[in-house]
Amino acid sequence: MPTFNQIKAILSQKTVGIAGAGGLGSNCASSLIRSGVGKLIVADFDRVSPENLNRQFYFRKQAGMKKVDALRENLHKICPGCVLQVHDTRVTEDNIELLFSVCDVVVEAFDDAEQKSILINYMLTHLPHIPLVAASGMAGWGGTEKIKVVKSGNFYLCGDQESEISEDNPPIAPRVNIVANMQADIVLQLLLKELF
Repeated sequence: MPTFNQIKAILSQKTVGIAGAGGLGSNCASSLIRSGVGKLIVADFDRVSPENLNRQFYFRKQAGMKKVDALRENLHKICPGCVLQVHDTRVTEDNIELLFSVCDVVVEAFDDAEQKSILINYMLTHLPHIPLVAASGMAGWGGTEKIKVVKSGNFYLCGDQESEISEDNPPIAPRVNIVANMQADIVLQLLLKELF
């Protein structure tokens, strides 16, 4: 069994892209930095809002800040020397390659279905050699036994694939964090596959 130092030595050489810095992206980024991933490339155009603090890795005093700036601040508190490349931009078909083509793995962490679709379709069509770890179905509470990973080639989908976000079924920290950490765990499996 490899030691944590051996694991960190491998992870320190890896680059992971994260498209979206909300509940999924911010929590996934935290787990990846804590695990020793060498570089994160994060893209998001949104700002931290108080009503989303129930599930995102931000703090009340950061309300109004650009998510990528607040995330950089928080991740540097975990690991002052971590390498972070953040982009305050909306991810579009025109910039996906520029943002993520150097990554070993990319994480899809959007709330918006249209953005999810654009990234997934582009990655599978134009960058199929880069594993993509996406998410669908994390709203509400309970039912964690339904949360799973579905794999198709280099595409991994985490979640229950059915629980839609609504007024009656909001995204809440436990399930969002379970899926975000499931995404982080799949990323680690992909980055460390040479050990097994």
